[in-house]
Amino acid sequence: MKVTLTVNGKTSDVDLDDPAMPLLYALRDGLALKGPRFGCGLAQCGACTVHIDGQAVRSCVYPVSSVGKGKVITLEGLGSPEHPHALQQAFIDEQAVQCGYCINGMIMQAAALLRTNKKPSEDEIKAALAGNLCRCGTHLRIVRAIRRASATVA
Repeated sequence: MKVTLTVNGKTSDVDLDDPAMPLLYALRDGLALKGPRFGCGLAQCGACTVHIDGQAVRSCVYPVSSVGKGKVITLEGLGSPEHPHALQQAFIDEQAVQCGYCINGMIMQAAALLRTNKKPSEDEIKAALAGNLCRCGTHLRIVRAIRRASATVA
């Protein structure tokens, strides 16, 4: 079975063996996008977070068949190496990445937050990221990066 997805502004067909297959596998295996990562497979760590029509979604448990006509944005779709999104640049500037495994989820969750709250407080940032796990301990830098980006996101 083939499913048509709109990902990062491009329409692509993905072959499926099972319509219940998680969106994460379609993105990584079918479309070779490496931003969203497999972390826990239970929607508990956030490493697989993407946006569907502007909402942060855990793609490891979201069936690809449920996307329908929704527009998917991955980390690669926020910005490019030549023109990074304000959050991506802020994470670079604050050196908020250590091992990098959680960063996809942190940035995608933060982008969803900044879409609805342009100037979040530190407590609001921490609350928004509460479901994202990071073992490296760069939380303080991550919060600083989000605060930095909120100063430039209009």
